[in-house]
Amino acid sequence: MSGPHDFDFFHGEWEVRHRRRTDFLDPGSQWEEFASTAVCRPLFDGAANIDEIDMPHLGAKGLTLRLFDPETRQWSLNWASSRSGRLFPPVIGGFGTYDGDGDEVEGAGVREGSGGPRRDRGEFYGDDVHDGRNVRARFIWSGISGASARWEQAFSSDGGRTWLTNWVMDFTRPSVTRPVAYPVTQRIAPPEGARPESSQKAVSETP
Repeated sequence: MSGPHDFDFFHGEWEVRHRRRTDFLDPGSQWEEFASTAVCRPLFDGAANIDEIDMPHLGAKGLTLRLFDPETRQWSLNWASSRSGRLFPPVIGGFGTYDGDGDEVEGAGVREGSGGPRRDRGEFYGDDVHDGRNVRARFIWSGISGASARWEQAFSSDGGRTWLTNWVMDFTRPSVTRPVAYPVTQRIAPPEGARPESSQKAVSETP
């Protein structure tokens, strides 16, 4: 069963290598490869997060909002593209092994991480429409560590009996990270010559 810190591994900056089919529903279509960058920010103390991925090759950016439901103990993953400005239907699941209906089955692996063991594979399912055709969508997260991860997207046009993988992203940490604009607390030293009993208090600044 999933937990609210399953996606802690994804917080921060990433470099991304893409392999993407030119036609998501055609098994004979060509693959294109390109690079991008992404950054993920935690929300709700880890029980939610949001990431933005910048894909100059496609002339677009993508955004995913992930939310953990404490009642069902599942995650919803909500994708949006800068091209449409709309959220796509969510895919729902978690870090276990799930079938095409999103139900957990036995045999999931376990990875070690901060806060205790975590599942090493996440599967998420939902319904979508692509090029006017109803499809079943599947996201898979695998190969997870603090320095790398893989995401895969597949569509099924026969109700989940067969799947066609159409997009793969391999995430690695950048060699040089840029500072992220999270709120910080800055301590200001008292002015030179100030009396001990009148030392200044710390000042909190949000850049």
